[in-house]
Amino acid sequence: MRITRISTHVVGTPWRNLTYVQVHTDEGLTGVGETRMLGHTEALLGYLREAADNHITGSDPFAIEDLVRRMKYGDFGRAGEIVMSGIACVEMACWDIKGKALGVPVWQLLGGRVTDRIPAYANGWYTTERTPESYHQAAKDVVARGYRALKIDPFGTGHLELSHRDTLYAVSLIEAVRDAIGPEAELMLEMHGRFAPATAVRLAREMAPYRPAWLEEPVPPENSKALAKVAEKVDLPVATGERIHDRAEFRELFESQAADIIQPDVGHIGGILEARKLAATAETHHVLVAPHNVGGSVLTAASLQLGFTTPNFKVLEHFNDFADAEIQKVVKNAPRVDPATGCFEISEAPGLGVELDTEAAAEFPQTGAHFDLWAEGWETRRPGGGAA
Repeated sequence: MRITRISTHVVGTPWRNLTYVQVHTDEGLTGVGETRMLGHTEALLGYLREAADNHITGSDPFAIEDLVRRMKYGDFGRAGEIVMSGIACVEMACWDIKGKALGVPVWQLLGGRVTDRIPAYANGWYTTERTPESYHQAAKDVVARGYRALKIDPFGTGHLELSHRDTLYAVSLIEAVRDAIGPEAELMLEMHGRFAPATAVRLAREMAPYRPAWLEEPVPPENSKALAKVAEKVDLPVATGERIHDRAEFRELFESQAADIIQPDVGHIGGILEARKLAATAETHHVLVAPHNVGGSVLTAASLQLGFTTPNFKVLEHFNDFADAEIQKVVKNAPRVDPATGCFEISEAPGLGVELDTEAAAEFPQTGAHFDLWAEGWETRRPGGGAA
């Protein structure tokens, strides 16, 4: 079997573009992969065109390790976000093809299941009026749908520091959310990598009474010493990693023990196998894995294949239940959270278990997506949007 071509399908939303890649073969099997870009979609498409000519067309889709190696190192460049995201799309699609050809789910090819269900946590749910009352109702709605965990960034437009007044308001928001969801649900606290260490520590202590499950990306991800400084001074698990695009770049985090939970994005770190290798390394350092997942349903399906085979997998972010609801028809057999358990249940469907509807995808053309965390009103001005 050989790859004959790839095709790309960009599905646009007000603030992000979802890029789907189909890999076609000479035996009629087609696989699909996905990533989500903020402001770099055209660069990604340009890379994929060149990679198709230089590396992908004519390759054996079963030889995934070799294809990834050539795409990553074959042009003698240093692979960053664009290259690793392009690799991820193609890599996922090859796993999809391999699973379909053999009639088994991808998790079976990765070593078999270690669990039958993956806990989910909700993100994208708090794009409402930024008041305690609105957040309280939105959080209640999340729990009513069966979710046992959810994430929030209550810090508004804070950057590097947060004023006393804004801190008090952030506390009022998280207090309202905790009241709405009760004491048993998990509440993840997101900082989007935008605070100085001293501010992150102060805010973590202010939020501690509301029992956050973790403190996510309190400082910029490129500064592991700053993260270690925060980790030493807070009593919360620290999570980070969504903006690290090469598993080798996690080495300092593991060595410093600055992170308790890593959050690789399967769509940005080179795909399922790269993430699986990273998870195995994390396991040797007693670190949990909770992938960043704010793309669409193909990315969710790929992340679940990883989760069902990974002993140190904690929980999977779920975004597309709460954002861009109008594009749900783009992917058939999309993974759903069981409202009775708050988990994704394992699927026996071959490959990734999902199919891209290209006609439906064409109804949502690429947009000039824009995301500005520090702009006033960012939570409310984007219809159907959410927090990354």
